[in-house]
Amino acid sequence: MNLPNLLTLIRIILTPLLVILLINGKFVEALIVFTIAGITDGLDGLIARWMRQKTRIGAILDPIADKLLLTSAYVTLAVIGFLPGWLAVTVISRDVIIVFGVLIIFLFQGEVEIHPSMLGKITTVAQLGTIFMVLVNYDLGWFGRILPFLYIGTALITVISGLHYMYLGTQFMGSDENS
Repeated sequence: MNLPNLLTLIRIILTPLLVILLINGKFVEALIVFTIAGITDGLDGLIARWMRQKTRIGAILDPIADKLLLTSAYVTLAVIGFLPGWLAVTVISRDVIIVFGVLIIFLFQGEVEIHPSMLGKITTVAQLGTIFMVLVNYDLGWFGRILPFLYIGTALITVISGLHYMYLGTQFMGSDENS
């Protein structure tokens, strides 16, 4: 197992710990765990590219780890009242649509290579940043006034990114019809 894949597995393992900490009201500890998970998200891809350690399993596990972390955090924070429910639904709906789109492409085309778009990466950073700001705000109270704007911005980029992936998926599916 290479270092990038190990970092991805650490992110997967940290996700249930994050949920447990949030449920138990241990928000400082949750912030630390979430920050470590976020760092592993950035490092795994960077190291894989830099050290030329990209693997097929890493290409599959990394987006799964991202979806697991983000979905768990958004659901938990919405349930405990720290995030608006509509934002959690928006974030999770986009991910569900993407996963079903990949599944449909796989069923019709066979093999699927997953390549996140730049817009998708920006969306992930916005979603991670929103959770980070919510957790920091709980502890320090610095961001209370800007959080509603952050929610709207994150929702907008999430929707735009979801529509972009839907467009790419329909383009990809339509490419075989002209052959």
